[in-house]
Amino acid sequence: MNEPTSLPTRKAAPSAPVRTASPFGAPMDWLRSEIDQLFDSFGQPATSLFNFGRLSPSAPVPAVELVEDGKSYKLTAELPGLTEQDIDVSVAGDVLTITGEKKESREQEEKGVLISERRYGSFRRQIPLPADVDHQAITAQFKDGILNVTLAKDENVPARSRKIEIGKG
Repeated sequence: MNEPTSLPTRKAAPSAPVRTASPFGAPMDWLRSEIDQLFDSFGQPATSLFNFGRLSPSAPVPAVELVEDGKSYKLTAELPGLTEQDIDVSVAGDVLTITGEKKESREQEEKGVLISERRYGSFRRQIPLPADVDHQAITAQFKDGILNVTLAKDENVPARSRKIEIGKG
């Protein structure tokens, strides 16, 4: 098993020396800036709707809650940082669609250098509606980053559920 072979062999290239820099030296500045950024963003949700950082690789989707009360359904969507003009609510068929877009730009001059940042984010959320929703009686209100949509029930729609008896086979 340990017999000599006539196959050609290649020596591995010497690896680059490992840099052991002081935590206070220049090579570690990037780590310090990452830690500073971590502390600066402490307390802010990492999965925010418009988190443009490296932590959210997928498209943002607002959190939605649908609750039924006696004569209607209440839909609540969290849309932080948006205004009424940034949001569109529409209904087509049995689907309610909420879309929105946030545009942010910032320019600042620092030591003779102009820093310009532009960030864009958009979302589209489609919610299937219950069968007994009256499409003509849907209303929406937006305040403090919360969208409230009231979906009134249509009293003329018959109940679509019933108990089915199981027979002996």
